[in-house]
Amino acid sequence: MPHMTEIDIQGAVKSAIQSAVDYIDSQIAPQQIRAQKYFDGGVDLQHEEGRSKVVSTKVRDIVRGAKPSLMRIFLSNDKFVEFTPKGPEDVQSAEQATVYAHWVFNKVGGYKVLNNAIHDALVKKVGIAKVWWNTETIAKTYNYENLSDDEMQVLVSNDEVEVVEHAQEVEMSMDEFGMDMPNVTHSMTVTHKYEEGELVIDGVPPEEFFISSNAKSIKESYIHGHSTEVFAGDLVAMGYEQDVVDQLEGSDTDDDEEKQLRFGESIDADSGNANDPSTRLVMLTEAYMRIDIEGDGVPVLHKFICGGTNYEVLDHEAWDVSPFADFHVDPEPHAFYGRSLAELVMNDQDTTTSVLRGILDNVALTNSPRLEVNEDMVEMDDVLNNEIGAIIRSEQIGSVNPLTVPFVAGSTLPALQYLDMLVEEKTGISKMSMGLNADALQNTTATGAALTAQASAGQLEVMARNLAEGMKTLFKLILDVSIKNSPSDQMMRIAGEFVPIDPSVWNSDMDMEINVGLGTGKEDVKAMALQSTFQTQQQIWQTYGPENGLVTMSQMRNTLADSLALSGFKNADRYYAPMTPQIEQQLMADMAEKSAQAVEGQPSDPMAEALIQAEQIKAQAKLQGDNMRMQGKMQGDQIKMQADMQVKAAEMQSDQGRELQALQLKYRELKAGDDLSRDKMNQDLLVEAAKILGQYGTSVDVERVRAMQAMPRIEGM
Repeated sequence: MPHMTEIDIQGAVKSAIQSAVDYIDSQIAPQQIRAQKYFDGGVDLQHEEGRSKVVSTKVRDIVRGAKPSLMRIFLSNDKFVEFTPKGPEDVQSAEQATVYAHWVFNKVGGYKVLNNAIHDALVKKVGIAKVWWNTETIAKTYNYENLSDDEMQVLVSNDEVEVVEHAQEVEMSMDEFGMDMPNVTHSMTVTHKYEEGELVIDGVPPEEFFISSNAKSIKESYIHGHSTEVFAGDLVAMGYEQDVVDQLEGSDTDDDEEKQLRFGESIDADSGNANDPSTRLVMLTEAYMRIDIEGDGVPVLHKFICGGTNYEVLDHEAWDVSPFADFHVDPEPHAFYGRSLAELVMNDQDTTTSVLRGILDNVALTNSPRLEVNEDMVEMDDVLNNEIGAIIRSEQIGSVNPLTVPFVAGSTLPALQYLDMLVEEKTGISKMSMGLNADALQNTTATGAALTAQASAGQLEVMARNLAEGMKTLFKLILDVSIKNSPSDQMMRIAGEFVPIDPSVWNSDMDMEINVGLGTGKEDVKAMALQSTFQTQQQIWQTYGPENGLVTMSQMRNTLADSLALSGFKNADRYYAPMTPQIEQQLMADMAEKSAQAVEGQPSDPMAEALIQAEQIKAQAKLQGDNMRMQGKMQGDQIKMQADMQVKAAEMQSDQGRELQALQLKYRELKAGDDLSRDKMNQDLLVEAAKILGQYGTSVDVERVRAMQAMPRIEGM
């Protein structure tokens, strides 16, 4: 295929843009306009003169009830989007990219962007956010005096310096040889121009966004883009020739009903200073189209800048990624545009409005019924006077009779409650989810209220998950634009410390995780779950130590931080020290060293000591148990030993008594013998006494025995 000419490119781009715009104007825009009217309190019902004009604001109420919950879901976490490393080499980059992306998001007004995107998704089918790098030329004026020739040459040699005024002065002076020498000095006013860039995130009004009719997503679309209005002078400042800009047709704002609804009044497309052509509004279109300009058969994404309502191509270049992120609450499978929350309840707003008008009309007719009048008998001017207490003059009593209107408004109120129930079932937005007191729900049990809240939270969770896909795309764009454009000499506060970051070295293909406050449980249930999780983490640490392989210090800190976030405290660093992989590794090493030191009796740090103390408590408890068991056994053995000793002592006393009796008997026998026998007996006595002393530990009173030996013999003994 041949290379496309500029004329071919112009024709292809204009045709593609016009086709996409026609599709939006004919199919999508009418639905968006109708949704906006209903949000503003409009209905399709015809109004009858003299009847109630009340309008239900069901669409607005539902949208405003859903938006705070959805916003809280995303903003309940300081890092609701987290980049995850593809490999070990991306761990530090992922942490830095996560902190940097959230810092940029908050810096450039991310809350407003998210609020607008969610609002547009709830009302107009889709919310669009755009991310790009904006570069501006900054000019500053400086004054210099008494510059030498060399200094002046250095100053003007800078291409970014433009001389505004220049004056020189010559003074004659005498050199060392007495010769007159000119001394030249310069006074200058210069303008120093330099470029300054920053990442920008902004919401795109749905009426300014277009996409091809068969698109399933932005990435897969044939063409998509953004058309807005700028001053003609802005295009000149962007570098486009003045004569080219002057030939561009202006704007079609006068025909843009959706934009007129947004601003609430007719917009003049020719607004600006009539005497200043630079303020003329011109349509500027930024289109991203897949086109085969090179003729190699492969369409490549290109960025086109077009001006005017005829979409004149001003510039184009190959592009790598679209700058748009789309947000949906109820996407249609296999299509770009889904349904909005407003579309689900617009018919209900009509129905509720009709019922309300009927109720009010019935009340009005009941309070001020129509009259049956005999005009010949009354003054008609008096009848037509509706002032309270006014008199009707009549020639005959009974000439004016009220026509009774039955009061049915009371029986109609349950119908309103039924309609509210249908809306809650459709949308998941109930009175409870909108913050009303539980007492506002009549005849509602605690169980029923809990089930209603869970059902509501379930539908909101689905909406949040759908919106989360848009958040992933948005942060992916932030990462991509930062890698390509952000300066490499930045300092970022990460984990309580300022560290240098260089986005250009980050991996743009890093994965992402959405950390949003999804779930149907109550806050107290979540708090209890976090508390239980932290206790389990502590037990794992106490049982298996820091190297347990299951729970890290970072994970324990995350549990504490989430507990604070659940209580409404977003800045966990204020209460718990930040934890980075480097800090965690260092602390783990320190704890291992301190643990070894603690075993040797050396001082340790509080964290290591706490861990050692926990192990000591476990050992002490075991030791106390063992001691108690040993003491019980020892007490039992001691009692048995004492009993045995008592028995043994009793036996010894018994044996000793028998031995003494034997000695006494032998003594009596010896008393009857002769003196030699006594002497021998005395020796034997001493020997036996020694034996008794050695065997039983009991001494024998030998002197007493000897005294008895000396006693005279008694007959019969």
